[in-house]
Amino acid sequence: MPALRRFSLPLIAAFFALYVIWGSTYLVIRLGVEYWPPLMLGGVRFVIAGSLMYAFLRWRGAPAPTWVQWKAAGIIGILLLSLGNGAVSVAEHTGVASGVAALAVATVPLFTLLCGYFWGARNTRLEWAGVALGIIGIAMLNMGSNLQSSPMGAALLIFAAATWAFGSVWSKHLPLPQGAMASAVEMLVGGVVLLIGSAVSGEHLQALPPVEGWLALGYLIFFGSIIAFNSYMYLLKHVRPAAATSYAYVNPAVAVLLGIVFVGETIGMEEALAMLVIISAVVLIGLPQWRRPAQPLVVEPAKTVVGAEQRTN
Repeated sequence: MPALRRFSLPLIAAFFALYVIWGSTYLVIRLGVEYWPPLMLGGVRFVIAGSLMYAFLRWRGAPAPTWVQWKAAGIIGILLLSLGNGAVSVAEHTGVASGVAALAVATVPLFTLLCGYFWGARNTRLEWAGVALGIIGIAMLNMGSNLQSSPMGAALLIFAAATWAFGSVWSKHLPLPQGAMASAVEMLVGGVVLLIGSAVSGEHLQALPPVEGWLALGYLIFFGSIIAFNSYMYLLKHVRPAAATSYAYVNPAVAVLLGIVFVGETIGMEEALAMLVIISAVVLIGLPQWRRPAQPLVVEPAKTVVGAEQRTN
C-alpha cells in the first residue's frame, strides 16, 4: 500500500469514526436513556437507520433480499442488536457508567474466540492466553464499585458481549444478503424486535423528550449506525482486518475519557486496572492477525458486515 494512500484523508477520517464515534456512542446512549426508555431508544434508532440504509441501497440498485436471507439476517439482527445492544442500553439505564459499559463490551473478541471454537476454529496459544487474561479482567471489573452497585447491569453487559460474539460467529454460516444490505436488514429486524420488547415490558414516554433527547437519538442513527458502519466497511477494503477491528481496545479508553469530561463519571482503581488487563487481552488476541501477511479481502461483504458494529453501539 503506497505511503500516500496509507495516510490519506479518507483513511484518517475512517479511523476517527471508528475510534471516536463508536467510542462516544456509549456516552450518548447514557444520555439518551435519561429521556427515552432504553428498549424504545434502541428500537427507534435501528428501525430508522435500517430503513434509510435499505431505501438508499434499493435506490442504488441493490437487489431485494430473498425470504431466506431475511430470516438469516433477522436472526443475526436479534442476537446483535435486540439482545446485544438492547442489553447495553438497559444496563446503562440502571446506572452503569458508559466507560464501564464500553470496557465490558470490549470483551467481545474473547467470547468470539470461544464461540468460534465450537464451529471448528482452532486458536493459537497466544489467543488462548488472551482469553485467560480477559477472564481475569472481567472478574476484576466486577469487583469495582460501579458494577457491584448494579449486579443486574453487570450480568446484562456480559450477556450483551456473549450474544454479540455468538451472532458474529454464527453469521459466517448463514446465507446473508450481499454487502451493506445485510446490515440494513439486521437493523430493521433487530429494531422491530426491540420495539416489541419495549411494548411488552410496558415502556412508555412520560412526555416528549426535550431537544437533548432528540439530538442523542439523531447522533446514534446517523453517526453511530450509518457513518461508523460505512467507515468500517471502507477500512476492511484498505487495511488489515486486525487494524480495522482495533476499535475493540480503543473504544473503552475513549468512552471512559468522554464520560469523565462530560458527565462527571468516575472510574475506580479496580476498574482502571481491569481496563489495562482487558485491553492487554484483546491486544494478545489481535497479535496473530497482525503477524499474518496481508491478503486480498475475499470474504463476502455480507459475512463481514455482521461483526461491523461489534459494539454493539
